[in-house]
This record gives sequence, C-alpha cells and structure tokens, in this order.
Amino acid sequence: MDTTASAAGPARPVLEAPDIARVLTRIAHEIVERAKGADDVVLLGIPTRGVYLADRLAAKLAEITGTRMPVGSLDITMYRDDLRLRPARALARTEIPGDGIDGRLVVLVDDVLFSGRTIRAALDALNDIGRPRAVQLAVLVDRGHRELPIRADYVGKNLPTSLRETVKVQLTEEDGRDSVLLGTHATAPADGR
Repeated sequence: MDTTASAAGPARPVLEAPDIARVLTRIAHEIVERAKGADDVVLLGIPTRGVYLADRLAAKLAEITGTRMPVGSLDITMYRDDLRLRPARALARTEIPGDGIDGRLVVLVDDVLFSGRTIRAALDALNDIGRPRAVQLAVLVDRGHRELPIRADYVGKNLPTSLRETVKVQLTEEDGRDSVLLGTHATAPADGR
C-alpha cells in the first residue's frame, strides 16, 4: 500500500470518482463470475482505504446478486515485517463477520498493490483467524515493483510506475474526494514499500 504524499512536483490524477466507480463495478462483476454467484464470498478490507473499498464492493455485489456479502476488516499492523523500521502506529480494527471465514472464499481488498509485503502480512493475519476455502485479492491500483510472488486476482488499474513515483489514493470517506494521484518523490524510497 503506497499512500504517501508527493514530496516533489505536483501530483496528476490518473483516476477520478467516475473512473473509480466504474472499476469497482467491473471488479464486482468479475468476482460474481469467478465465484459463480458469490454465495460464499466474504470481503475483508485492509485498513484504511481497503475497508472503504470493501464496503463499496459489497454494495456493488448486492446490486448484482440481490444479496449483501459479509464485509469486515483485517488489521495487519502486528504482522508487518517492517515494524522495527517505522515509527509506531496505532492498531486498526479487525472485524470478522459473524459467520467467520472458515470454508468461505475470502477476497482481501486494498487500495494499492506495490511490493506485496502488505498482502503477505494480511495472509499471516488471516491464518490466525481461520481457514478459508480460498483467498483472492482485489486492488484498486497495481503499481508493480513486487518483492514477493503475490499478484492480484482483480485489478482496477494497472499503473506502471518508477520507484521515484508515488501513488496516492483518496476516498471520500477518508479524504473528502475520490481520486488516484500520481506524483514523484524527491528521491527513491529506501524501504521498498
């Protein structure tokens, strides 16, 4: 997940609100198609923006299927491999739907896929909660630069970037507007997020 603000130069929008709505609708249709109806789907958003995206996907899935999918959140803070390298951060909430995740198709939802380390942490966290039938990944933006063999099953936009570039996702629930901005760092990030 890369939501750092640009330190050098103006950021340019690559997705605006209508684009985000459109790609979430497409992802919802893809989930229904691959899950053959999505009866056993559970959406788990990775805080912060992944939780909002999971809620939006659940609403789109309800429009398509007529049934509201269970939605929750999965805090990965204590499972990160960079805890000692970064300042302390507040724990977010993990909320698992009442029926749990055992035997279900869990779709992890996040805003940006970058190195893959956030998703690795999410898989570790998920392992402590239960045993899903399968796990899939839906992301709004895949910016490349994978450090681990992780790929998204559902991608809103593939956005090839350089390490000097930043991707900032803004969502109305957190930022007051919907957009994805592409900017540049003054120097390349050293931590490989």
